[in-house]
Amino acid sequence: MPVTESTPLRNPYWRYSRDKIACEDLLVTAYREEGFPATIVRPSHTYDETLVPFDGGWTVLGRMLAGKPVIVHGDGTSLWTLTHHDDFARAFVPLLGHPRTLGEAIHITSDDVLTWNQIAWSLAAALGVTARLVHVPSDAIAAADPDWGAGLLGDKAHSMVFDNAKLRAIVPGWRAVIPFERGARQIVEWYLADPARQVTDAALDAVMDKLAAAWTV
Repeated sequence: MPVTESTPLRNPYWRYSRDKIACEDLLVTAYREEGFPATIVRPSHTYDETLVPFDGGWTVLGRMLAGKPVIVHGDGTSLWTLTHHDDFARAFVPLLGHPRTLGEAIHITSDDVLTWNQIAWSLAAALGVTARLVHVPSDAIAAADPDWGAGLLGDKAHSMVFDNAKLRAIVPGWRAVIPFERGARQIVEWYLADPARQVTDAALDAVMDKLAAAWTV
């Protein structure tokens, strides 16, 4: 770390990531062979008020409100970068049509790096509750729910901190200014504003109950 744009792309665990790599390969080939004016933007984990960073969306917030344990992969100390969509937009728009972006891959991420424990605590604080965290190895989560596990083993279980020097060279003065603590409050306010948004994934909720029972110390 930090991850740069030249870091090799490979992900044997998660199809979503492999499909993104394939899209990049297609664009790079078109640029090199046909002069197609492609720019690749890599935003990592960008969120708005509708997107809870944990799998399950409202399911996790509902568990926090109910005093139920919340599953956090590993020991919760791996590093993760969350970028508010407003910060992303302020960086993305100046790249449009910019001649220095053609044929290039460019990161747009915040410098707001948190542990997964801190992400959970921020959401709980926004809800006005104390989070009960149960730490479960990513392999065990993958065994219980392969879809959930693929996103962990192929992405979230790894510390991800990004180098944005290339972006700042093209968009001087840009920096992300919205911390996740503020974003967490926006997320909670959005979900609490309308009960129709508070939909629990019953199957995933049951998996979380099972994991919590097995791994609670």
